Amino acid sequence: MPSGQSPPPVHISKPLQIKGDKNSGMAENVENAPEEIEITEEADKNRLKDRKFSWAKLRRVDSLNLEAGRLSFAGSKHPHSKVDWATTLSLAFQSIGVVYGDIGTSPLYVYSSTFTDGIGHQDNLIGVLSLIIYSIVLLPFFKYAFVVLRANDNGEGGTFALYSLLCRHVKVSLIPNQQPEDRELSNYQLDPPSNQLKRAYKIRGKMENSAAAKLSLFIITILGTSMVIGDGVLTPSISVLSAVGGIKSLGQDAVVGISVVILIILFCAQRFGTDKVGYSFAPIVCLWFAFLSGIGLYNLFTYGWGVLRAFNPLYIVDYFKRRGKDGWVSLGGVVLCITGTEAMFADLGHFNVRAIQLSFSAITLPSLLIAYSGQAAYLTHHPEHVADTFYKSIPGPLYWPTFVVAVAASIIASQAMISGAFSIISQSLTLGCFPRVKVVHTSAKYEGQVYIPDINYMLMIACVVVTIGFKTTENIGHAYGIAVVAVMVITTSMVTLIMLVVWKTNILLILLFCVFFGVVESIYLSSVLYKFVQGGYLPLAFSLFLMTIMGIWHYVHQKRYEFELKNKVSNEYVKQLVEDPKINRMPGIGLLYSELVQGIPPIFPHFVSSIPSIHSVLVFVSIKKLPISKVALEERFLFRHVEPREHRMFRCVVRYSYKDSMGTPDVFEQQLIEKLKEFIRHEHYIAEGAREAVEQTTALLVNNGKLEKGNSKRAVFVEETLNQTSQPRTSSASIQSFNAARSTNSSSRIVSAAIAGAEEELQFIEKAKDDGVIYLLGEAEVMAEPKSSCMKKIIVDYGYKFLRRNFRQGEKVMMIPHSRLLRVGMTYEI
Repeated sequence: MPSGQSPPPVHISKPLQIKGDKNSGMAENVENAPEEIEITEEADKNRLKDRKFSWAKLRRVDSLNLEAGRLSFAGSKHPHSKVDWATTLSLAFQSIGVVYGDIGTSPLYVYSSTFTDGIGHQDNLIGVLSLIIYSIVLLPFFKYAFVVLRANDNGEGGTFALYSLLCRHVKVSLIPNQQPEDRELSNYQLDPPSNQLKRAYKIRGKMENSAAAKLSLFIITILGTSMVIGDGVLTPSISVLSAVGGIKSLGQDAVVGISVVILIILFCAQRFGTDKVGYSFAPIVCLWFAFLSGIGLYNLFTYGWGVLRAFNPLYIVDYFKRRGKDGWVSLGGVVLCITGTEAMFADLGHFNVRAIQLSFSAITLPSLLIAYSGQAAYLTHHPEHVADTFYKSIPGPLYWPTFVVAVAASIIASQAMISGAFSIISQSLTLGCFPRVKVVHTSAKYEGQVYIPDINYMLMIACVVVTIGFKTTENIGHAYGIAVVAVMVITTSMVTLIMLVVWKTNILLILLFCVFFGVVESIYLSSVLYKFVQGGYLPLAFSLFLMTIMGIWHYVHQKRYEFELKNKVSNEYVKQLVEDPKINRMPGIGLLYSELVQGIPPIFPHFVSSIPSIHSVLVFVSIKKLPISKVALEERFLFRHVEPREHRMFRCVVRYSYKDSMGTPDVFEQQLIEKLKEFIRHEHYIAEGAREAVEQTTALLVNNGKLEKGNSKRAVFVEETLNQTSQPRTSSASIQSFNAARSTNSSSRIVSAAIAGAEEELQFIEKAKDDGVIYLLGEAEVMAEPKSSCMKKIIVDYGYKFLRRNFRQGEKVMMIPHSRLLRVGMTYEI
C-alpha cells in the first residue's frame, strides 16, 4: 500500500467517452474499411478533400488494449530482407571481419587443447581431424547457417531474439503488458497457426497457462545471455594469449604480461566504437584466412595428403573404440574448433541471412578445413610439436607476418565478443532484467553497436584476472568449452520450440533436428563438464552471478508492475481530483512517467497530494519495450484523452524495440509534442465527421418522414447517435446510416471545420510548450510486506536495494535534465 496518503479507490476503470478512428489510437478493426485519413498539417486540407472517410470506423474502445493505427507503411519488411546480389556480396565481405574473428582464430589452440598428453597412435590424429571436420560441417554450417539463422527476429539474432520471437507468438512474458495493438506494428510479423495444425495451438495454450513453463523459458534465456556475456571475458583472454604465444622464447610470464597490456588497450578503445575501425576488420580477417589457407596447403604439399582420409567418418568410430574414455574427454578440446559459432547468429542484425551463408560457405569453411588438415599433416611428421602446432607449422619467411596478423585477428575476435556482450546487456535492459546502466550508441550507421562504460571496465578486470590466473590457453579452454556448448544447447532447445509454435514444421523434421543436434551437443557438454574442477567452473560461476542479478531485478520489476496494475487509479477519482478547486493549474506541459500501460498509476494522486498543482497540459507517459527489433517513429506514440477533455490530460504509450534508444530530451519532447498535435487534429476531424454524418442521417430520416422536423425527438436522436459513435459498440443500423451519409460530398466542409476547431487547442499546446516542459518522475521505494518470507525480504529489501543504489537512477537513463525534473517518492509493499 503506498505510504504518505490515503489509498485511492482501486477498481477497474470505466470506459471513457472518446471519439476517433484507428489512426488516433483507440479504434476497433472493421472489415472492408476504406483507406484511413491522416492529417498532419493544414497543408493537407486539399489532399484530404479527395479521400474517403470511414464512418464505420467511428466505433471506439476506451482502452489502450486496442489503439494502434494501421499506417501507410504497415507490412514493411526488414531492410535486409530483399537486397540485390551486389549488396549481399558487400555485406558478406563486411561480415568476415565482424563475425568470424573468433572461430577463425581457433586453429591457434585446438590441437594443443585436445592432445594435452601427446598424440600417441598416429590414427588418433586422423580421428581428431575427422571430429573437427564434421563438428564444423554439422554445427556452424548445417545447423546455424541453414536452420538457426532462419529463426531471426526481423533480422536480429541471438538468444534474446529467440525469446522475443516466442513472446510475440505465445504470451509467456512474465510482465503482463501485452497489448493487441502491438501486433499491428510493421515489424511484428505474426503468422497465426493454420487450421490443419492444431499442435501449435495446444502447445501455446499449455505454455500460456503454465507458470512453470514461463519461468523455465525466462531462466533458459537469461542463462544463455549470461553464457554469451561470459564469452566476452573468455574470448579476449584465450584469443590474445594464444596469438601472443608465438613469442614463447621470452618466457610464459612475458607472454602473459604482453597479453594483459593488449587487453587493457583493447578495452580502453571500446569507447570509440567498432564502427570507427570497422572498415579495417574485414581486410585483416580475409588476410588471416589467406594465411591459414596458404600455410595449410603448404603443409599438405610438404607432408602429404594422406590426412584427407579423415573425411571418412568411420575414423571417428575407430577413434572412440581405441581411446574409450580418453577419447570422450578429448572432445573438450575438439569443441574449441567451433567457438564463435554463436556470433553468426548474434551478429546477424548488421547483415542478412544470405550474406552470412555466403561468407561462411565460400571463405570461412574452406579456410578452416584446409588449416586444420595442414596442421594434421605437419603433426604426422612432428608429433612432438603438438603443444605449439600453429606457429611450428609456419614456413620460416612467413613467421613474423603471420604473428602480426594473428595478433590483429585475435583482437578483432575479442572485439566482436565484447560488442556482443554490450548488445546483449542492452537488450536485457529492455526486458527489465538488468539494473540500469549507461548505454552509449557509438554508430549512427549500425544501431546495434553500443558501448556500456560500467560493463566495459568490469569485463576488463575479469579478463585480466582470468589471463593472469590461468596463464595458458589449455586451462582457459576448459572453461571456454562449457560456455560455447551451453549456448548451443540452449539455442537448439529454443529453435525447437519455434519450430513447434511459430514455423509449424513437420513433427518428423523437428524430431530429427532436436534429437540429432541435441545428442551431439549433449555429448560435447558432458565432456567439457568433466573438466569442471580444472577451470570449467568459471563460466558457470560467472553465469550464476549474472543470473542472480538478472533474476532479482526482474522479480522486483515484475512485482512492482503488478502492484501498479492492481492499484491503478479510477477515472472517476482523477476527474474529482482535477476538478477540486484547491488544485491549481500552472502553465507548461507536465510529463508524468510511469511503466504502467493500462491505466493511471497510483503515484499520480500522491503527486497531487504532495504538490497541489497540475500543469495546464498533463501527459501520462508510459515507456514500453516491445519484443521486436525496431519500432518506426510513425508507430511509436499512441495517445488518448483522459476525460473530461477540457482539462487537457492525455495518456501516451511510447513504444520502443529492444534496440531503439530514446535519444536526447529535446528530440524526445519534439517528437512527443508533434505527435500530440497530430492526435488532436485527427480527433477533431473524427468529431466533425461524426457530427456531419449524423446531421446528414437526420436529414435523410426527415425527408423520408421517419422523423418530424423541429420535433424534440430530433435533438434526442442526434445526441444519442453521437454518443453511440464514442461507445465500444455501434449497431449495424447506425453503420448503414453512416454509409448512406458518406455518399454525399462533404469532405471539404468536414476538413475546414476540423482545422478550425483544432486551431485553438493547438495554439494552447504550443503556448504550454513555450512555458516549459517539466518531467514528473515517481521514485517508488519497494519493500517486502511484513508477512513476507525471509527469502523474499532478503531479495527485495537487501538484494534489490543494493542493486538500485549502486546502478544508475531513472532520470540518468532517460537523460532527464535536472533543472526540469520534479521527483516525488512513495513506498510500494509487494
